[in-house]
Amino acid sequence: MAEYGMGGQVSTLGDVYSFGILLLEMFAGKRPTDDMFKDGLSIHQFAAMAMPDNAGEILDAALLFEREEADDNDDRCRNDVHEKPIIKYVDRSSVQGRSLEECLVIVVRIGLSCSAISPGDRMLMDVVVNKMKAIRDSYLKIQ
Repeated sequence: MAEYGMGGQVSTLGDVYSFGILLLEMFAGKRPTDDMFKDGLSIHQFAAMAMPDNAGEILDAALLFEREEADDNDDRCRNDVHEKPIIKYVDRSSVQGRSLEECLVIVVRIGLSCSAISPGDRMLMDVVVNKMKAIRDSYLKIQ
């Protein structure tokens, strides 16, 4: 595949492609090699088909919970780990729930843009960095 320097001139756009696939892997909780990606379906297509209306359906559920270890004064075992919702994500009517969902959708869109088939259609890394910083800042405001 040309993305990895096997088909011609090596380009940083291949790195952008890899970053986009990595974002989609992380946020969808799927690997490009998963059994579901057969018969021409790719992780890029999987994510693109869900956007924007069904983005929540492709997100890895683990992203919606944070792990919380029991403190020393707790009656539970010290190594006990509990999950609690990051924000009442299922309550999309709440401002926090909608804001979190918007942040996650933007990250998936960045992943899609970076993993576009045509290198010329891919987002440039400086733009990616600025968008990711804006997402981080927006997310920290909803905490």
